[in-house]
Amino acid sequence: MSDKIHGFIYEKDSDAIVTITMDMDGPVNAMNGQYREAMAVIPGMLEAELESEQGLKGVVLASAKGTFFAGGDLKELSSVPKGAEEGQFRMIEDKIKAPLRRLEKLPVPVVAAINGAALGGGFEICLACNHRIVANHSRAQIGLPEVTLGLLPGGGGVVRSIHLLGLEKALPFLLEGKRMSPQQALDVGFVDALTDMVEKLVPAAKAWIKANPEACVQPWDMKGHKIPGGDVWNPKVVNTLAVAPAVNFRKTRGLLPAPERILAVAADTVTVDFESALRIESRGLAYLITTPQAKNIITSSFFQLNKINSGASRPADAEPSKVSKVGILGAGMMGQGIAFAAARAGIEAVLIDTTDEAAEKGKAYSARLMDKQIKAGRKTEADKSALLGRIKASADYASLQGCDLIVEAVFENVDLKAKVTVEAQQYLSEGGVFATNTSTLPINLLSEVAERPENYIGIHFFSPVEKMPLIEIICGQQTSDSTLAKAFDFARQLRKTPIVVNDSLGFFTSRVFGTFMDEGARLLVEGLDPVLIDALGKQVGMPVGPLAVQDEVSQELTRKVSETHRQLGVFCSLGDNSCNTEVSEKLIAEFGRGGRHHGGGYYEYPEGAPKKIWPKLYELYHKPEVEMPHQDIKDRILFRQVVESLKCLQEGVLRSVADGNVGSLLGIGAPTWTGGFLQVVNTYEYNGKTGPEAFADRCDELAGRYGERFAAPEIVRQKLEAGESFA
Repeated sequence: MSDKIHGFIYEKDSDAIVTITMDMDGPVNAMNGQYREAMAVIPGMLEAELESEQGLKGVVLASAKGTFFAGGDLKELSSVPKGAEEGQFRMIEDKIKAPLRRLEKLPVPVVAAINGAALGGGFEICLACNHRIVANHSRAQIGLPEVTLGLLPGGGGVVRSIHLLGLEKALPFLLEGKRMSPQQALDVGFVDALTDMVEKLVPAAKAWIKANPEACVQPWDMKGHKIPGGDVWNPKVVNTLAVAPAVNFRKTRGLLPAPERILAVAADTVTVDFESALRIESRGLAYLITTPQAKNIITSSFFQLNKINSGASRPADAEPSKVSKVGILGAGMMGQGIAFAAARAGIEAVLIDTTDEAAEKGKAYSARLMDKQIKAGRKTEADKSALLGRIKASADYASLQGCDLIVEAVFENVDLKAKVTVEAQQYLSEGGVFATNTSTLPINLLSEVAERPENYIGIHFFSPVEKMPLIEIICGQQTSDSTLAKAFDFARQLRKTPIVVNDSLGFFTSRVFGTFMDEGARLLVEGLDPVLIDALGKQVGMPVGPLAVQDEVSQELTRKVSETHRQLGVFCSLGDNSCNTEVSEKLIAEFGRGGRHHGGGYYEYPEGAPKKIWPKLYELYHKPEVEMPHQDIKDRILFRQVVESLKCLQEGVLRSVADGNVGSLLGIGAPTWTGGFLQVVNTYEYNGKTGPEAFADRCDELAGRYGERFAAPEIVRQKLEAGESFA
């Protein structure tokens, strides 16, 4: 017998075992309307089988897709408006949880045959089964990553995982959204068995059912069941719950509601009965679905990130390409990182510097990185030898002969970049691409020395290259679509996310990042305590405060870049970052404070002790009588960057909203809760208003108090008049 019910193939074999193979419309199985329609029918059909002549011996859940089940329908979830929490609660309870509860209460074994990724809602279905078998291959992943989207596992994931593993063991997977390989999931206890082939899954599931006909009661439904590790009366559990909120706050700074709500549901799970815990979990998800944080994160970190990585910014008609040999000019911090990233991707890399010794020193960086991975057990000596074999260190430009791509990564000096470009470009292969790793200098200017300006492009890496996931690709006026496509493909070859922007001084990331440091300098000059400035910068969600990050970038670099811009006559077009430049120049000229790597800047860095504010800074700038609302300080730090991002979109520097959001998150460190510096405008709430109107009102206030740099750009007014958001 075989039927297809709302995308579920229902088959009963001669042994009275029903296999339900999920084959829903679309590329993946998802917890959407079609799923809910199927699950409204399937449990009843299985219950009816119990009364049939043949009866029912067991149930196998399988998938016809490459993945087992992809989880919730994020498009549906992100469209739920505020005020719809009650309706969401009822839907979760009646159409998600109730069918799963009926499934796991069947008096026959139910087995999940997991052929690929089972994440989020997909794994919650598996948790409602008595036994879980996974195909042991790289495409199979297990986990509950809802927290990374601003949500919680609301299909029973929080409650069942705690009842299965215990609070202490389950919390890291719930709070961090860790994804596990099949073997890791087996070791933890989330799954019960592995197969070496997908084809063996269903037979293995049926064999287990036949061998274990009585294994049909879930642990939490057994008489006398106790949560592993204890409930709320266990001192160890009490201690975990006492410490967890503080640990969580250090990570989220109170800006992300999902981890807090997960902790609350977890605490209730070890306090109340199983059914009550499920209802509490449903309320938690219903609340989180409508929060601006969840909408922001889902929009940018899922939809827009996937859109970019799938090639939305890449010329569609250009042929796919791969770099087989890349040349890197300059074996300093950036060059050595690019060489490692290329060699890690299997690309032959030629690392050029002024002497063989300097080039070899750059190559040694890759050796050190591999040594760390070997020590951690992630790589072997053979892996190290193979990677280093792909890097050639040399002072001879002729070694670049035949490169598909040459990346110039020398210091931000127009004359120096021109010199190495002229010397190296002759060795490019036919149709090869020449790229500059500049972070601020205009591509149109740098490409003036290029023999083929149509083959010249900016490829801006971020430091440290081996860790940072973003590449900013910058197109000059003459850059061809073919060149852009090749640069894009190279970024994806390195497994990095490429955003594409148009040429201007500072492009997008450096231009916006500069306003972050400048606003910190302005707050300092106005008399605020430097400790307070950096603390509130972190409270708004930036990784570190603006003064601390300026020390890492270095005042010396700021001075040199500003000097270059002045020489080019383009200093002011980067935006009004003059305060930061003036402070940097003063600290260097009068006190020799060039930044952390120059002995200290805003901070002192005593050996073996935490950094601390340079005491002289208080004498120079601090005015104890100056008071400013903390919310204004936080908004100044945030809004300055948002306004500059909007200007980049308005001026055409940014080609898309997605590029702006993903670029700000991965390259600048935009707070996760914002969803990026453009997305935050869509959900901003102020004085009872939401979206661009609320944002414009707050901009007006800040501009009135602190200057026109906070005025909302015209593009915000245009969106307001059109009734549109930034999408």
